[in-house]
Amino acid sequence: MGRRCYRAAPLRPPVEIPAPAFPRDLPWVNVAPLRMDKQVGRPVLVEFWDACRANSMRTLPYVREWHRRYADAGLRVIGVHTAGFPPSEGEDAVRRAVARLGVDWPVVVDVDAQVWRLYENRGWPARYLWDRRGVLFDYHYGEGAYDETERAIQELLGVEGELVEPVRPEDAPGAELVAQSADQEGAYCGPYAAGGVWAVLDGTGTVTANGREVAVDGPGAYPLLEHERHTEGFLELVLGEGVACWAVQFTPGLR
Repeated sequence: MGRRCYRAAPLRPPVEIPAPAFPRDLPWVNVAPLRMDKQVGRPVLVEFWDACRANSMRTLPYVREWHRRYADAGLRVIGVHTAGFPPSEGEDAVRRAVARLGVDWPVVVDVDAQVWRLYENRGWPARYLWDRRGVLFDYHYGEGAYDETERAIQELLGVEGELVEPVRPEDAPGAELVAQSADQEGAYCGPYAAGGVWAVLDGTGTVTANGREVAVDGPGAYPLLEHERHTEGFLELVLGEGVACWAVQFTPGLR
């Protein structure tokens, strides 16, 4: 199945779907290897992500806050890091990204996309919320629907509380977004229409985007330009010594 990044509405499964087991011998970060059958009795949020995907980075603050808010109430958050670019492949790369991004919940390194195939996953980011029996309760592909996911978490935990405030205006429920330009391979320079511009970078050094200098410290997706609304612009990207660019990615903006 091809890997894509897009936005979609939250979903509730029409039939009972049991959680797939994690393949043995995969590396784990922040924890000893976990087994899904040992998580019965607590809700589990499984998040597919990639440190080299802009939309994974934009979702990360919500996952971090859900872990902070609900871990003591019983929620287990598990990140599945499935690489979409060579710089984010391998255990060492994932460990560096986890340290750089301050990810302190369990992360499994999805070598050869084994977990991805078991889930028949459809893109980055993707989240699957399993109930206390290990049965799928809620799932979502792409950015957005953060309030729906958090309400589902609260429902499973039997708690109530204020929801995480939108990190960006375009994350607010009902926000009208305009489709962005397609992602470009390599160190793209040229016209675009989007709410934001990111680059998949590797190495150590700096890049300059339209006169703005951005520090690079290892592989990942780095924000270059942010606009208040959907904007038509022209990207001038200059790579400093020691930095490689694998792709330029664009994110949606408000109408």
